Amino acid sequence: MIDTSVADANAQQDVVMLRKRIRKADPETLALLLTEARTHYGWQNKEITENQLREIYDIAKMGPTSLNQQPMRIVYVKSIDAKDKLAPALIEPNVAKMRTAPITAIIAYDTAFYKRLPEVFPHNPNAQQMFENNEAAAEINAFRNGSMQGAYYIMAARAVGLDTGAMSGFDNSKVDEAFFAGTTFKSNFLCNLGYADESKIFRRLPRLDFDDVTKII
Repeated sequence: MIDTSVADANAQQDVVMLRKRIRKADPETLALLLTEARTHYGWQNKEITENQLREIYDIAKMGPTSLNQQPMRIVYVKSIDAKDKLAPALIEPNVAKMRTAPITAIIAYDTAFYKRLPEVFPHNPNAQQMFENNEAAAEINAFRNGSMQGAYYIMAARAVGLDTGAMSGFDNSKVDEAFFAGTTFKSNFLCNLGYADESKIFRRLPRLDFDDVTKII
């Protein structure tokens, strides 16, 4: 057994120092990520680089998941051929949004994520066994944690200066057949990435209030 006490102590100190530097997000950061951010439907003809995609992922991957599962998988649809392949799975209003976006990310999840647990959750050698013979548990965990990672991904894309347009209007089975046949991956949602054409934005829709959705017991 590897002695991790030093690494654990360093991690604890890192958090203490972080809290000394930053205790709360400033209003401008919150506006960029959530309170004034928008879902976008139109796009400028402006390129996204691979370095930007790597930067987004390197931020998003740090978000927490159960047992550090990290089931999210991503396919970036960029070429005309790839867009032609994706288009038949989309409802008609979403086709133009996808075709005009510089890149559409297929945010998917790996139902066999547990095969990587010995690597990403090494301090519990029995973690993999919790899922490898329990398909239902693997599916639930993959979808739940993959969805959380997808939300982190949207925040990360906004944080690096890109705009996002997440979409649910598509046939998952068609996407899975076209892009994930023969794998253990399943599509979750689509997310257009780029620099927004602000003329396509419409009014912000209402949000439910705290008292409408919460209960303190």
